[in-house]
Amino acid sequence: MSAAGEDVKPLEGLLVLDFAQFLSGPSAALRLADLGARVIKVERPDGGDLCRRLYISNMELDGDSTLFHSINRNKESVSANLKNPEDLKLIRSLIEKADVMIQNFRPGVIERMGLQYEAVREWNPRLVYGEITGYGKMGPWSGKPGQDLLVQSLSGLAWLNGNGDQPPVPFGLSIADMFAGAHLVQGILACLVRRGITGRGGHVEVSLLESILDVQFEVLTTHMNDGGRLPERSMVNNANAYLGAPYGIYKTADGYIALAMGSVVQLGQLLECTALAAFEDASTWFSRRDEIKGILRDHLLSRPTAYWIERLEPADYWCAEVLNWHQLLEHEAFRSLNMTQQTVNGSGAQLTTTRCPIRINGQVLTSSIGAPKIGEHNDKIKAEVFSI
Repeated sequence: MSAAGEDVKPLEGLLVLDFAQFLSGPSAALRLADLGARVIKVERPDGGDLCRRLYISNMELDGDSTLFHSINRNKESVSANLKNPEDLKLIRSLIEKADVMIQNFRPGVIERMGLQYEAVREWNPRLVYGEITGYGKMGPWSGKPGQDLLVQSLSGLAWLNGNGDQPPVPFGLSIADMFAGAHLVQGILACLVRRGITGRGGHVEVSLLESILDVQFEVLTTHMNDGGRLPERSMVNNANAYLGAPYGIYKTADGYIALAMGSVVQLGQLLECTALAAFEDASTWFSRRDEIKGILRDHLLSRPTAYWIERLEPADYWCAEVLNWHQLLEHEAFRSLNMTQQTVNGSGAQLTTTRCPIRINGQVLTSSIGAPKIGEHNDKIKAEVFSI
């Protein structure tokens, strides 16, 4: 039998106000909702979160982008015009009752609203206030748009991807946004723990740039301690500019195979590639990286992926087939994770999406509640706030 309270999500009973837009801030609020917090999304009446109209494909659901639905599920929505005294009264009442507030406006915007941390902590000293900016509040970049591709480009990250003869290559997803949201959650949870001890709230600040720099901590640390040399991407199947052969993805007769770190000599023996026997000196696995990779590239084309996997895996040589999403979603390994869930919004529109990746006491964290319409919960929330 389950222990008492084991089925209760760890943040149940906490109230989070999500003033954020686009991806980074709302993704942080989403994770808190997954963990059990009640999240109320505060939006402008005229259009709401701009992410409602940010399309990553031509798909939409119930009038909003599928991107909005995927990142704002399991939330309520209240609409408010902060120039309206009644709406401002409602927002102040919510802030006074909230445990967490999240915003990701450009520097100066929240101050014009009068909802900066220095103001709202006077209303609620226990509040944990989370804030995401593009580049921090100081310095020459503070006013730049905090957009993911721009941050990837400025951070040096794009120079790590692609082969050496290619231009900078960005990640194919909004990695700066997502890591900033995750880092904000870490800071918020730390302040909630401290609040449980001291009773004090706190101000958590992260930026997209600082988050994506932190993601690069391994390679940046190497760069800063090896005389400032720039990383050199392999000209053949680059996967990590700081790792030697065979690290990379290679085409086979019918697909692709990924090879991670390992002995080049052992790899040659397992693959019956006699040319690799010449590289006994491990230092050559980097200094002659492209030569080794070129040999492997040509050799691996001769057989299907499964043939190579069957030779490498029994020897515990790190390798994997490279799957597309069709292959992944049909695989038993994916199905065993129960990684998807169905949500339904107030209009009955359904969405298949991923669930929270965290398990608590062996239980997955799911919710069938879909993303809200703008101001969908106004009446309910006003009744709760003003009836007390």
